[in-house]
Amino acid sequence: MHARAVAAMTTALLGTAAFLLPSSEVRADATGTPPTVLAHRGASAYAPENTLAAVDKAAELGIKWVENDVQRTKDGELVVIHDDNLRRTTDVEEVFPGRAPWKVKDFTAAEIARLDAGSWFGPAYAGARVPTLERYMDRVERHRQRLLLEIKNPGLYPGIERQTLKVLGNEGWLDRSHLGRLIVQSFSADSVRTVHDLKPAVKTGFLGTPAVADLPGLAGFTDQINPSYGSISTGYVAAVHAFTGPHGKPLEVFTWTVDDAANARRVAGYGVDGIITNKPDVVRDAVRGR
Repeated sequence: MHARAVAAMTTALLGTAAFLLPSSEVRADATGTPPTVLAHRGASAYAPENTLAAVDKAAELGIKWVENDVQRTKDGELVVIHDDNLRRTTDVEEVFPGRAPWKVKDFTAAEIARLDAGSWFGPAYAGARVPTLERYMDRVERHRQRLLLEIKNPGLYPGIERQTLKVLGNEGWLDRSHLGRLIVQSFSADSVRTVHDLKPAVKTGFLGTPAVADLPGLAGFTDQINPSYGSISTGYVAAVHAFTGPHGKPLEVFTWTVDDAANARRVAGYGVDGIITNKPDVVRDAVRGR
């Protein structure tokens, strides 16, 4: 282990560095730029999450990065939705009242395409649909945005990593020009490892706050450690940065989900590389980001 990694691990384990910076301080990363701002499920404070409208809203706000969630239908189609259950963000209980518990995996793509995924958010979005991954990628490409794609619940969908990469390839997102605009992440280390093994050129992220002692193993197949903002400190971020990922660069930290200016400035002060937020305009303004 490098000396800098040992030093950073010691700082993180002491756990005191989190409180050494004023909450209003914003620290730029090593390149001198503020953290990257990523629109969580699109600009989901302003449009229904994971819909094309949320992608459009992020673009309207000038946000370059969007985050989304991918799951699989009964007939094998990849769709963009956060929950493994359709109840919270669609009218599935009205359209299919006898189909409880309304799991994504129990409905075909055609059935899901019938659902209203916007009215729950507001009448202006009535009729919005759960997009397929292909349609979502098309909209992201139209706006020339960048994508942080989360593979949700991979244990429910064996082989979803290979299938996701196939769709990305078919949509042209695995060529050299797109690889710099794509990150694939998951809460499952096995899923992240599988993506890396299948397509080593793809940048990957592991969601969560692993112990510092686990970072050396994770650094073999992930480029990022992406924790919740309440679980990190200056020392923890420094510990992550001390390790080199599979593409020869220091591991990055994209933290979630920060929706107010004070916490945005606080985590920026920790030295994070990215902030995932439902309110990307608020966070961007707070950290003087792009």
